Amino acid sequence: MWRTKEAELSLKDMTQDERLHRMRHSAAHIMAEAVLEMFPDGKFAIGPPIDNGFYYDFDLPRPLTPEDLTTIYKRMRRTIKRNLPFEHSSIDKDEARRIFVDQPYKLELIDGIEIEEISLYRHGEFTDLCEGPHVERTGQVGAFKLTSIAGAYWRGDEHKPMLQRIYGALFETEKLLEEHLERLEEAQKRDHRRLGRELDLFSFHEEYGPGLVYWHGKGGRLRTVVEDFWREEHFKAGYEVVYTPHIGKSTLWSTSGHLEFYSDAMYSPMDIDGQDYYIKPMNCPFHMQIYGSRTRSYRDLPIRMAELGTVYRYERSGVLHGLLRVRGFTQDDAHIFCRPDQVGEEIGRALDFMKFFLKAFGFHEYHVYLATAPEKFAGSREDWEMAQKILEDAVKERDLPFDIDEGGAVFYGPKIDVKLVDVLGREWQCTTIQFDFNLPERFDITYVGEDGQEHRPYIIHRALLGSIERFIGVLIEHYGGAFPLWLAPVQAIVIPIADRHLEYAHTVMDDLRAAGLRVELDARGERMQAKIRDAQLQKIPYMLIAGDREIEAKAVAVRQRSGEDLGAVPLFQLIDRLKDEVATRS
Repeated sequence: MWRTKEAELSLKDMTQDERLHRMRHSAAHIMAEAVLEMFPDGKFAIGPPIDNGFYYDFDLPRPLTPEDLTTIYKRMRRTIKRNLPFEHSSIDKDEARRIFVDQPYKLELIDGIEIEEISLYRHGEFTDLCEGPHVERTGQVGAFKLTSIAGAYWRGDEHKPMLQRIYGALFETEKLLEEHLERLEEAQKRDHRRLGRELDLFSFHEEYGPGLVYWHGKGGRLRTVVEDFWREEHFKAGYEVVYTPHIGKSTLWSTSGHLEFYSDAMYSPMDIDGQDYYIKPMNCPFHMQIYGSRTRSYRDLPIRMAELGTVYRYERSGVLHGLLRVRGFTQDDAHIFCRPDQVGEEIGRALDFMKFFLKAFGFHEYHVYLATAPEKFAGSREDWEMAQKILEDAVKERDLPFDIDEGGAVFYGPKIDVKLVDVLGREWQCTTIQFDFNLPERFDITYVGEDGQEHRPYIIHRALLGSIERFIGVLIEHYGGAFPLWLAPVQAIVIPIADRHLEYAHTVMDDLRAAGLRVELDARGERMQAKIRDAQLQKIPYMLIAGDREIEAKAVAVRQRSGEDLGAVPLFQLIDRLKDEVATRS
């Protein structure tokens, strides 16, 4: 029997998150109804609420167009205006199969439900499998807009049908929706995939390997600056920078536990001399080998071992996303081997190092999470409680607000996760600082203590930037491609006004390059204003114009990408200015 499912509270008495969840869930149903009205033979799959809105996946007789979104929106508005109640019913599986007999995706979902009772919701003539909750009536869904159409594999499996996904944004008021759409438009302008093409930083070639990055010359310069800065600061902080192989025998990955727990993300083995070798998904087991290559004394510790190690992990093609989700990437990886009495200090040093790096790259806001033990974990409960307290104390000593991520740690140790916040207010996973109670046992690594006996070292896994590829993708979007001078792939471009100024322009470029600056020369036969416009589109920080007066004064006319004209600046003064701006990372 259908009935209106009474809410414990009215919408106005719920939290904003609860209201939005119900509104977005309800809007997904309303959208599905509208699409199936347009395509009576269409098949519908799933449609959950998500951050900022909702989506629904469909199997339709033709590709959707942007014009279809307008029609779907109008149909949705009609249903909202009718203010129909959302009604709930519970039926058995056989009855559910009868209702959805022509909907194969719903039948698959029904077969996967373990309990016999099936929950349905309907409004008007539309019925869907659903546990709820919903708003009471269709007129309560709030302000929304259908934003995009995308492809999505059924259940995220590339071996299953490709469906069409319609996304919508939904907020309680038109004002909040408009603010979100403005942020969305800004995010699209900053999309690192588009800027990567326009600024000639990198490319992907799907036909030769999805999820594998090709770094172009300018992207290579940007990456080199990031990595050189990383190495320089790690050496200063007392880290050893190591390099390890890209492949390892199956016995290595069996010992580490990766073949047991992580094989789905590893690529198929290759046969070398009758032995199975795997491309590495992690650097950790190799660092264990370096540590165990000789006897270690308590006096040697702590040993801070860091590597920019390239790893390869299988990701479904449906989740690959530019630099942010790839199959081959370079980890900003480190392992700190220390005595129990050194752990607290090393955790604190890692947090301080994190703060230094994020500030250097222009990130001043971040959120800290302390992830605690899952149901199954390696090591003793006492070890975990000790480690969690050390992590918590280190965070508190630095007055860093944090949230507890209950059960969010992986099996081998508690951790601190840090998510940086970019200029648009979006969170990105960045730093991880993690205990490991697993690998020291598996690889039987020890140190000789002051008592002459062997002891297990504590291991701290630590990544500051995470994946270099992903971090650079975040950098591109944070700055919209307009990098500060110290990071810019091309820091200045010399623009001669006419061909007779080319020789002097070459001299300017050579002098700046000799000072360690990344400079190019635009020797094209285009008009000066066209060259300036192109340089601004390439987001080059400084344009240095050379003409007759500049040659006579041994100067250049300086313009910034913002359009500001600094006038004629003597060459030696310009070099000092740029070097100071780079050194201060301003």
